[in-house]
Amino acid sequence: MQDETPTPHKRQYRKEQYMSSQHIAQQSQLTAESRAKALKSMVNEELDILVVGGGITGAGIALDAATRGLRTGIVEAGDWAAGTSAWSSKLVHGGLRYLYNLDFKLVTEALTERGLLLNKIAPHLVHAQPFLWPLKMPVIERAYSAIGIGMYDTLAFLGSRGNKGVPSQRHFTKTGTKTVFPDIKDSAFSGAIQFYDARVDDARLVIDVVRTAAGYGALAASRTQVVGFTKDASGRVIGAELADLETGERLNVRAKHIINATGVWTEESESLANPEGGLEVLASKGIHIVVPRDRINATSGIFTKTEKSVLFIIPWQRYWIIGTTDTPYTEDRERPVATSKDIDYVLMQANKLLANPLTREDIIGTYTGLRPLLQPKVKDGAASTKVSREHTVTEVAPGMSAIAGGKLTTYRVMAADAVDFALGEQAKQNPSVTATIGLVGADGYHAIAANRARYAERYGWDEDRITHLLERYGAQIEDLGALIDADPSLGAPLAKAPQFLRADVVFAVRYEGALHLEDVLVRRVRLDLEQRDRGLAAADEILDIMRAELGWDDKKVKEELDLYAARVAAMREAESTSTDAEASAKIEAVTPVAPRVKL
Repeated sequence: MQDETPTPHKRQYRKEQYMSSQHIAQQSQLTAESRAKALKSMVNEELDILVVGGGITGAGIALDAATRGLRTGIVEAGDWAAGTSAWSSKLVHGGLRYLYNLDFKLVTEALTERGLLLNKIAPHLVHAQPFLWPLKMPVIERAYSAIGIGMYDTLAFLGSRGNKGVPSQRHFTKTGTKTVFPDIKDSAFSGAIQFYDARVDDARLVIDVVRTAAGYGALAASRTQVVGFTKDASGRVIGAELADLETGERLNVRAKHIINATGVWTEESESLANPEGGLEVLASKGIHIVVPRDRINATSGIFTKTEKSVLFIIPWQRYWIIGTTDTPYTEDRERPVATSKDIDYVLMQANKLLANPLTREDIIGTYTGLRPLLQPKVKDGAASTKVSREHTVTEVAPGMSAIAGGKLTTYRVMAADAVDFALGEQAKQNPSVTATIGLVGADGYHAIAANRARYAERYGWDEDRITHLLERYGAQIEDLGALIDADPSLGAPLAKAPQFLRADVVFAVRYEGALHLEDVLVRRVRLDLEQRDRGLAAADEILDIMRAELGWDDKKVKEELDLYAARVAAMREAESTSTDAEASAKIEAVTPVAPRVKL
């Protein structure tokens, strides 16, 4: 068995300190060409680790494994972050509500990771965010809430060794609360405590983790589905059969160990190797609505508990994100959508707090994600809110393991545990190093941000634009600028979406692995979130740019536009339905981009 354990590959760099930032930047560009080369390399030489799943957990595993010197491959059936990881509440947080369950270990772990993300790993993507905890009772509730939030601050301080990256709690009277959230309803509070967590563009985080993994040698291929596993005579899993969903080609790869990190698809994926073993996962649906930034007058977010879940009202630069729900989900997992009932529930909960009630007409976007929650072997579809968020790694079959549970904030810990499990005893001699590694865009970010005026003057960017770009690209704003220097037309805003530049689209294709119009609109520039037509009005201009980058002909351009337009129409119809089954039927009628192989 010893010779089957993954070991550092002699042709890869052992630790991150041996690789220059320039080399990493060059290797981290995800393109159609890099994808094709990665698949070819996977076929030609055995991997130490094959990661199945390109959400935040799989991306983290690929980075962890690659930085330990393991020859690593990662495949994803859709686009990067296409599943759960693009549809979260977009928060990096310790889980304040878990303190009420006295789950100190889980909260401390998450707060430690929050500090790492804020200070080292992704300071350009993760930013401190204030939240108000509204109080109804002026004395008793303030006292016990202050203790809880104080403990939250203390755990963050201890976990980050004094550099927790966010301010400590502040207490507000009723009048003081109104200064930071003028639009809060008078009857909804007697005062408030302000605490801090952090926000993040979840899809960009995933893409940057994958890119960083590629920079350290990982072979990355999106739109590549595992359709089977191969075993040797002893029953050990020794490889996988892949379907290239872009070309239709079938490929076989060999790997010393396979890690299944497919979230709500865990059972489906692991059953290809062992129908009887592995983890059991429940899908729980969470929806969010998006409203314009000027619709709510406030400088702080709000966090509170509801009867069924929690409510976040989260400010972003141009909009507010409000959610969420937490309900069992049994329909099509590939493209869940919000129902009319879901939307009404979130509006109702938000309007309990808002002096100027929101209506349907205020909503510019909705999105839906499925949380992969670990279950006991006997399913209980009515208890999704009670399932622990802690993760588990287990053996599915010899040579293959699976990981599920956890949350976005603790992806790095999950990844380290998954690779430790694969390495076995060798993990002690080859430990995780990802706590010391900044993602692409992190190195030099603070210096570039300090010189923001120089970049703004050079390219004619106002304060909103430079803030937006720094939070998207960090130090990679220099790469974006290089694109504009080479072709000044790329510095122009998109005509129908001026909050983004034409260069954003080129960057998505040349650096971030975008292969389709949907990839750009939904997970790169994310107009799907912040425009009522989900970015459809800007599609023609974006397609013109992508045509030149990817060599598309008229037929391909029309196909991409038609697929996205059908998606937009189906989602609009789904939002008027009452049940998940009705909503799912609307979206299932639409042909997806690069459809998955039915297993």
